[in-house]
Amino acid sequence: MPGGWIGLTIAALVVFVIAILGLSFFNEGNGPTISYTEFSKQVDNGNITKIYSKGDAIQGQLKKAQDNPEGGGKYTKFQTQRPSFADDKLWQNLEKHQVAVTASPVVQQRSFLSNLLLSLAPIVLLVVLWVFFARRFRAGMGSAGGMLGRKAPPKPVELQPGAPRTTFADVAGIDEVAGELNDVVDFLKNPDAYRRMGAKMPRGVLLAGPPGTGKTLLARAVAGEAGVPFFSASASEFIEMIVGVGASRVRELFAEARKVAPSIIFIDEIDTIGRARAGGSGMGGHDEREQTLNQILTEMDGFSGSEGVVVIAATNRADILDPALTRPGRFDRIVNVAPPDRGGREAILEIHTRDIPLSPDVDLSQVARTTPGMTGADLANLANEAALLAVKRKQDQVMPTDLSEALEKVQLGAERALVMPEAERRRTAYHESGHALLGMLQPGADPVRKVTIVPRGRALGVTLSTPEADRYSYTEEYLRGRIIGALGGMAAEHVVYGVVTTGSENDLEQVTNIVRGMVARWGMSQRVGRLSALPNDAQQAYGLAAAPATLDSIDHEMRRIVDECYEEACDKLREHRDQLDALAEALLANETLEEAEAYRIAGVKRLE
Repeated sequence: MPGGWIGLTIAALVVFVIAILGLSFFNEGNGPTISYTEFSKQVDNGNITKIYSKGDAIQGQLKKAQDNPEGGGKYTKFQTQRPSFADDKLWQNLEKHQVAVTASPVVQQRSFLSNLLLSLAPIVLLVVLWVFFARRFRAGMGSAGGMLGRKAPPKPVELQPGAPRTTFADVAGIDEVAGELNDVVDFLKNPDAYRRMGAKMPRGVLLAGPPGTGKTLLARAVAGEAGVPFFSASASEFIEMIVGVGASRVRELFAEARKVAPSIIFIDEIDTIGRARAGGSGMGGHDEREQTLNQILTEMDGFSGSEGVVVIAATNRADILDPALTRPGRFDRIVNVAPPDRGGREAILEIHTRDIPLSPDVDLSQVARTTPGMTGADLANLANEAALLAVKRKQDQVMPTDLSEALEKVQLGAERALVMPEAERRRTAYHESGHALLGMLQPGADPVRKVTIVPRGRALGVTLSTPEADRYSYTEEYLRGRIIGALGGMAAEHVVYGVVTTGSENDLEQVTNIVRGMVARWGMSQRVGRLSALPNDAQQAYGLAAAPATLDSIDHEMRRIVDECYEEACDKLREHRDQLDALAEALLANETLEEAEAYRIAGVKRLE
């Protein structure tokens, strides 16, 4: 039923109210029916101006409005019935009071057509309101098996008039990925050349990588380079409460893309609907999600080379996708989009600072060197934060200090206006000095870039260390150095004050993640052996992927490594106590120490 029972009920109530009001309006001219006694009284009082009679029925009009004795308020026009036994010399009384007896009814009766139209009006009004509510429900609820209507067909992403298309010139830092997608662009531009050679283009390209690495930007660049229509959708748009809606929308999307082929369909976050399906014994699964996935599989497998429709999808979790989705013939080309290297970061910064006036002193290569692991989205945010700082300071150009402070804000968090007691401030200075000094002394450790006791984000102080070059694999010595450096704050508090505070919570989380990987995943423990005992998401599956004896061994080895590193950290800080005190005093005086100054105060030679 269009609109459902709720819409029908609302429409019926509205029609009822309107019908009552309309009938009262049309009946208002007839006047009330009064008693013959009341009529005789008004005749005797000379308050009748005219009457009309047909048989014993009398209609009339008063000179002055009177109260109706039978209720209903005042009246001017009236109707009454003369009893057959009345012998009251009515005619003589009417002549005596000069009442006009008219030949036409005082109250005009409606014609047959008017009565018919009036009786049909509520029904017509009900139908109109019903249709109105049904259309509103269709627009709001979308398609649901033909009961709640359909959404408008999907359309390609429209560019604003004069707006430039996104091309590979707008993508930097991932040249190897752009090279793989160039095949897709060339196929969309020259499909006939591929067909003559008997070559078939991959029907689907899956872009897999961490958030912010530019997967959506790459898809837009492919469409911009090829100059073809670009359909963009999020996988979550296909999921509805009513089973079958998602599959219907998938069919519409692919049908519209075929009409304007060659074209590109981009599905973002495809893991929403593309997760591996449960086995036959699985119960409680979301049938709507599985039907939507089945429809995508069917649509992609039905492509022919002449259709020229390429599907590009993006996901952060390629490992959980259904095998049927990533097999050859569907998403048969998986492109891993990783965070950019040092050269890529510099190229990305150049793109995002094209419209930002930079000071000649700004060295983007130096900024790229101190931002390992940052994605394209992070670097874009960094450039924007530096520009915002320059505007606040009423500068004409972005200075190196703006970029430095923007990097601190992005990586460490915004400064907090927190006034700490002197004892707490001194303890924080020793905590951060412990981190910094062990980072300087530990062979192969990442260089210390900045030390501060200014509260930022959730931390009371921060020590920033970044590698000279991007690292892609780690040695056991380097990881032990990372653990020693992370335990430096707790060790410094233990050496100086003989106590441990809650300020080491984040440090211990880092230590736990590193040592768990060393023991359970990377084979850096003799007792556990050269095996991967826990999966990547060990925090969620800990205790489920290995035998109890193995878990006990993992726990024992983790504690052994951390205890050894902690003892080494304490020993080094006791040995270099003078340097620790010098760093802490400098921090108390200046609050923030840059790289060169920190190494000079600690008396440690900076290794190039």
